[in-house]
Amino acid sequence: MEFKHKSVLLNECIENLNIRQNHIYVDGTLGGGGHSYHILKKLNNTGKLIGIDRDMDAINAASKKLSEFSNFIPVHDNHANIIKILEELNISGVDGILLDLGVSSYQLDEADRGFSYMHDAKLDMRMNREDELSAYEVVNNYSEDELYRIFVDYGEERYSKNIAKRICEKRKEKPIETTFELVDIIKSAVPSKALSEKQHPAKRVFQAIRIEVNDELEKLKQAVIDSIMSLNDGGRLAIITFHSLEDKIVKHAYEQMQGRCTCPKDFPVCVCGYKSYGMIVNKKPIVSSEEELEVNPRARSAKLRVFERKNK
Repeated sequence: MEFKHKSVLLNECIENLNIRQNHIYVDGTLGGGGHSYHILKKLNNTGKLIGIDRDMDAINAASKKLSEFSNFIPVHDNHANIIKILEELNISGVDGILLDLGVSSYQLDEADRGFSYMHDAKLDMRMNREDELSAYEVVNNYSEDELYRIFVDYGEERYSKNIAKRICEKRKEKPIETTFELVDIIKSAVPSKALSEKQHPAKRVFQAIRIEVNDELEKLKQAVIDSIMSLNDGGRLAIITFHSLEDKIVKHAYEQMQGRCTCPKDFPVCVCGYKSYGMIVNKKPIVSSEEELEVNPRARSAKLRVFERKNK
């Protein structure tokens, strides 16, 4: 299947990165190369774009799409390792970083990746197919308490206890091997009213398992901080999130890195020693326009937050 992915908030990302044609940028979630293509179009031959993705399918597809650009550097890795990646490339700092978090349209639509509750496939959900932990291991080997924890923490699922219990009961009969088997178990564990809701009854559980398999949240705060520390003065970090858990982590990390004086207002000078690494560009997240939502409904939950590095 061709790697297809509609770039969310494309114009807003390009505008907020303040791209300068001879500088260095990072697309930390390369995907199909949509955002990267438009960044590269704004660079000259001395500018560079580093494209990072943990999914080799994305690296291959984007490299083909961006083959006309000699200043594109693909890297098969996790954006959480940005400091190590830049060190290996002998780059001391970059001028803009884009992170488009979550799962791509390709990964959802490619049935054999096992991300979607809408396609029957083996339970997988690995963004990097070289990783050992898959959805199969989580569903069949995690304890009932562990399943309950990830459904609550990562899926905010109302019926986590019942679903975790039912999974453990069913896997005693035989291993749970496919997405549709898991969907049927989830449906059997929730009240009938939940089956008639607009949101698919398996959506939250699948999200939770995907986050666990790919360790999406545990390293996110540090990845945000490391990305900010990798920026040159005036460089910007633009992050697109797709659910409240991601957005909350990004928002709080930005606030931490912006810093604020905690001294009493009547102190003549600051003595608390707070450190600021820059400023939050948009206090409220940027969301998709109605025009974008008409052509890409998956953008409805997208939120863009931007941080600008300042060296004092």
